[in-house]
Amino acid sequence: MLKKFTFNMENLAVNTVYCGDSVSLIRKISPNTIALSFWSPPYFLGKEYEKEATYDSWQELLKNIITLHYEVLKPGGFLVINIADIIAFQDEKMPRIMGMNPANRKCDVTKDMILKVQSDFPNYNRRQIAEVLKCSEQTIDRRLNGNNIRGGKYAVGTHIKLVGGNIEQYAYDAGLFLYDKRIWKKDPAWANSKWTTNTLKSVSETEDLYIFWKPGEYTVNRERLTQGEWKEWGYRQIWEIPSVRANKEHPAMFPKELASRVIRLYTDEGDIILDPFLGSGTTAIAAIEAKRNFIGIEMIGKYAAIAKKNIKNAQHSQTFKSELLFPKEEKTELSVI
Repeated sequence: MLKKFTFNMENLAVNTVYCGDSVSLIRKISPNTIALSFWSPPYFLGKEYEKEATYDSWQELLKNIITLHYEVLKPGGFLVINIADIIAFQDEKMPRIMGMNPANRKCDVTKDMILKVQSDFPNYNRRQIAEVLKCSEQTIDRRLNGNNIRGGKYAVGTHIKLVGGNIEQYAYDAGLFLYDKRIWKKDPAWANSKWTTNTLKSVSETEDLYIFWKPGEYTVNRERLTQGEWKEWGYRQIWEIPSVRANKEHPAMFPKELASRVIRLYTDEGDIILDPFLGSGTTAIAAIEAKRNFIGIEMIGKYAAIAKKNIKNAQHSQTFKSELLFPKEEKTELSVI
């Protein structure tokens, strides 16, 4: 059963970066005020900021964040989650055998050769067999027991799992309905990409955008995009957008164009955009450039400070500085909770 959250009426101000726990801070957002929440959560890939997480604790975080959105979204508002649907993580319960890859072998000794020596010399131990074949004892282990042997011990296997179904269930239980799904097709030059694999598994080329809707009237405004933009990507399910070339400010950056498209498609000028995993500030910057308000939450202080700096630079570069969007007393403060 999902947790019940009590909302604190000490409301968060717009156009502000908050440093703290999203589960606690979202409760302080005025109910029914967010037109769009767009974010990319931690992917449970073992990065520094999620090294203590388990699969279960990671799923609990997603469930709690999604559940809180029902209260803060406006009726008719949208929650858009950018996530790689297929994740991989170490799991003690997985079989600890990997596929054999002869092309990567540094030694041409095969399993059949080892079995022949064992048949000819049934009393030979692993060291003696290795001496006959002029190879290492580790090679004997790998050929006989699998390619995932390290120092004579099995390595923990990798579990591949789809997470989109879990996200949809959390949203549905919270009262939000799946409205649409789009696909971000990346290019082979994203940061940290090796564009190769030593297994039969494919190299990741896409991420998913799950769009959830809070029941209520919403507007289909054809003036949000140009006619050309509607044809190029507004109506299209697959968005081809170049990836971030270097994660200089945050280890998991997504391109500003991705946030910009989501914001312009689902909101109007003056609406409030929420990002509870703000990172270096990409969503807020896209909101500023589209003349929207924002609320950003980032757990880690150094990234919250980077986001504040980047957002101020974006504000200064804009020709519009209306009091509606950026009241002087609220201009991109960094609040530590």
